[in-house]
Amino acid sequence: MSDRYLKFVNTPVGRTAAQSLGLPSPVNLKRWKRADQPFIEGDVLVGAANGSKAIAAVGSLLGASPAKLFHASAVDTLNDSSKSGNKAEPLPLNTDTDRKFSALVFDATGMKDTTDLRAVYDFFHPTIRKLAGNGRVLVIGQDPATCRQPAKAAAHQALEGFVRSVGKEVGKKGSTANLLWMAPGAEKQLDSSVRFFLSARSAYVSGQVARIGKSTEAPATNPVAPLTGKVALVTGASRGIGASIAETLTRDGAMVIGLDIPPAMEDLQNVMNPLKGKALACDITDEKAPVQIADFVKEHFGGIDLVIHNAGITRDKTLGNMPEHFWDMTIAVNLTAEELIDEELMHQELLRENGRIVCISSISGIAGNFGQTNYSAAKCGVIGYVEAMAKQVKHGVTINAIAPGFIETQMTAAMPITIREAGRRMNSLSQGGLPIDVAEAIAWYCNPGSNGVNGNVVRVCGQSLIGK
Repeated sequence: MSDRYLKFVNTPVGRTAAQSLGLPSPVNLKRWKRADQPFIEGDVLVGAANGSKAIAAVGSLLGASPAKLFHASAVDTLNDSSKSGNKAEPLPLNTDTDRKFSALVFDATGMKDTTDLRAVYDFFHPTIRKLAGNGRVLVIGQDPATCRQPAKAAAHQALEGFVRSVGKEVGKKGSTANLLWMAPGAEKQLDSSVRFFLSARSAYVSGQVARIGKSTEAPATNPVAPLTGKVALVTGASRGIGASIAETLTRDGAMVIGLDIPPAMEDLQNVMNPLKGKALACDITDEKAPVQIADFVKEHFGGIDLVIHNAGITRDKTLGNMPEHFWDMTIAVNLTAEELIDEELMHQELLRENGRIVCISSISGIAGNFGQTNYSAAKCGVIGYVEAMAKQVKHGVTINAIAPGFIETQMTAAMPITIREAGRRMNSLSQGGLPIDVAEAIAWYCNPGSNGVNGNVVRVCGQSLIGK
């Protein structure tokens, strides 16, 4: 179902009416259009706290893009901004400029204590109002868990609160703000994440924190089709988010096995046939399902690279009125089946080196939801599963989770209009997301260059105003 309010407020009459009544005025988000689209264009301003470690790598990446690159100058706390490379022109922040920036990128990894947070203010205070519509704010800090001194950990933890607040300030323009916490020495693992968070692929991702760990150097890939040669399993692929995931991974070069329950086979075939993928009918709650899936993978491909646990159900009732089969089925589909499938694929050594596992959690699993004790428990369990498994996977395998917020699907279209409208507006971007927004985040996790991204839970929610 289309968002009629979004369309209305983007007309001259609707915009005037919304402003006069003090109503939300969401803007149309710019999403990824074509495979060869540059990840960033326009004017980009970079800055760095003195002593920062990632500025050269970020400058090199941005310098290779079509963007016009500038670095902050004429401010003592930002002197190391000049280390962004010779393609970046100095821009004195003590003078006004008429430029509008498509992105503001700040490397805060050099902060040693909380007094160094002044550099964050010095960079953003004179520039934040110069951020263009559908712009990007990206801050890079050091993972507080790797900071030995409490004052240093406090400074880098403070970046989370800063970025979440900035996301709420710039969201009215369709812009986003996100934070990358990197481990010391992980500069070479930043590439795929910087590209994702600065691009139109992350249009509905804001106020998020992603941890980048030190890992082996990422292999060279075709940036247009980075998943070429990879085999992906997508559960619940017959419609909605699952279908969009299958389409997006195929676009990026993967061969996709789409899985869904037998009654959904016609819809599944309609999704998979144009993609030249494989369709697998399977009830993942059946005790034989993990072996059935493993045998199918072994027979057709000999192994698997990407496992996307998208299948999910809701069986809503308040706890006192909930029949036991509502509880059992919801836990089985949304949580237990994922564990058993992964266990079997790894037991049979079918998950290949540098493989990717991606699970779908939910805002409901983070904040809870009325009448969804079963669903919220399962989706919160997904988070615990991912965080624990991230410490156990080997051979370059990573496991991460996506927590969608309000996404425009058949399920949300069936909601009562008042609940649906509330869900759409209760985020910094004041609109619902699209299935492609979830799919793009999953494609980022699956990118071979994301080998340092492990154990993360990133919300695709337009920065929901509920939950963390």
